[in-house]
Amino acid sequence: MVSNFLKNGTNFFKQKQENILSAAAVIALMMLASRFLGLLRDRLLASYFGASADLDVYFAAFRLPDILFQLIIMGALSAAFIPVFSEYLSRGKEKEAFAITNSVLNASFLVFGALAGLIFIFAYPLGKLIAPGLAPWQIDKMVVLTRLMLLGQFFLIASNFLTGVLQSFQRFLVPAVAPLMYNLGIIAGIVILSPGLGIYGPTLGVILGSFLHFIIQVPLIYAFGFRYAAKLDLGHQGVKEVIRLMLPRTFGLAVSQIDPTVDVILASLLGAGSISVFNLALHLQSLPVGVFAFAIGTAALPSLAKEYTEKNLDKFKQIFLDSFHQILFLTVPASVFLLVLRLPIVRLVLGTGKFDWASTLSTALTLGLFSLSICAQSLVHVLARAFYALHNTKTPVVVSLISVGINVVAALILFHTRLEVAGLALAASLANFVNAGLLLYILDKKVGGFERKKLILPATKIFTAATIMGLATYLPVKILDQVFIDTSYVANLLVLTLLVSSFGLMTYIFLAYLFDLKELRILIDILKRIRNWPSIFFKLKDEEAIKEKIIEGSEHDA
Repeated sequence: MVSNFLKNGTNFFKQKQENILSAAAVIALMMLASRFLGLLRDRLLASYFGASADLDVYFAAFRLPDILFQLIIMGALSAAFIPVFSEYLSRGKEKEAFAITNSVLNASFLVFGALAGLIFIFAYPLGKLIAPGLAPWQIDKMVVLTRLMLLGQFFLIASNFLTGVLQSFQRFLVPAVAPLMYNLGIIAGIVILSPGLGIYGPTLGVILGSFLHFIIQVPLIYAFGFRYAAKLDLGHQGVKEVIRLMLPRTFGLAVSQIDPTVDVILASLLGAGSISVFNLALHLQSLPVGVFAFAIGTAALPSLAKEYTEKNLDKFKQIFLDSFHQILFLTVPASVFLLVLRLPIVRLVLGTGKFDWASTLSTALTLGLFSLSICAQSLVHVLARAFYALHNTKTPVVVSLISVGINVVAALILFHTRLEVAGLALAASLANFVNAGLLLYILDKKVGGFERKKLILPATKIFTAATIMGLATYLPVKILDQVFIDTSYVANLLVLTLLVSSFGLMTYIFLAYLFDLKELRILIDILKRIRNWPSIFFKLKDEEAIKEKIIEGSEHDA
């Protein structure tokens, strides 16, 4: 009985997700769970520390390790490693694909070790440069936290390579579970260690979470035949291709790190709690981006790369448009909800313990201005991956450079206004719209042009439905808040939020049905299949039926 249980459990995690919708469903559900754990993590941070000088130090300490992680991992994986690894797999060269993995992984370790050593040595002057507004005692503490977090990045580097390999094998479940383990590690650090160690508690939790993120993927990657080897073959053609694709992307990511670094610099000059407010609002608005955009973009990349490799440009366009409109369908209403309900959401999620009313108001305003560009942020995910599938990493770099320039200039202007830290969020939103718009315009030229009706009509319907939904949500929340419900009580506030959000959601669904949006039909089909969840995640017996429905929907919309 035990052996059967273990065998079935192993098969459960090894099952293949063969189409974008099923893969995206796996990723989205796990990302949703991870993001909710992230909300719990932030709630605990707000409760234990408030928007305080200590929490500012914690968030500021992430900056240098995050820069290192973004440059090494995000540059190598999404833009370079996964497309090359997938190409070798499609040719039946699995052994070579694993050899490339070892070489690129070891090269990443060497580069990380060298750069991490420099950061470890020069942490103090770098800390003063990144957070000039922090007091000397805060910089001292930031140095210690930064050095501790570098250890966690080592595990995340290895773990993200395992994620890339498993996703290339179209196994998305375990990689999608890994972020849950990361957040659980931080939560454990907050709850167990913070009472005695203060802000060092969640920092040690980061190390634990990073290790859990890595170790949960090891058994499955081992089952697929991967074995780590301390080999470095920079002369291999596949490794050369990864490096060729990686370099411009790495440069682009280096440019993109200017934005959050400037935000930390400016926020540190606005007084204690400003860095905390900015990051807490950023994390709240990242929920729909992480759940929907990351899921669909990640699931689409292998399919987009496959169709381009096989010269199926029409199918490439169709996959992109399906992903593009599904992201809009899910994120535009999310943006409206966060904008209209920003204050009750912040109160419900963060308004506990040491998180006071002034911090709540500041975070709500910052969240509202962030939420304006949720759809643009989300579209950048799938647009960038479309370019990666075309083996074009230069275009996203150039566009990123332009958007960074806009963000920095706007931030420097708006941070001096009455908006203060919220001005940084508005600047980011403006830059995100420029980024998404330019990428779409250039991609349209690269692939020979999308059919205008197929591109614009569904988007117009989605924005119209979301606008009406916003009005249908805003008016009831004002009336109920001022006349019928005393929102000074948390229970009443929760009731109000649930009532108006439910009404708004029903309005949006009704309008989507009225406008005959294909995206609604696809979503309903997925939700129906969740009742028979093994088939949506693993068996996929209805895959052809899903594809037929997508085609029918496309023809109907046309």
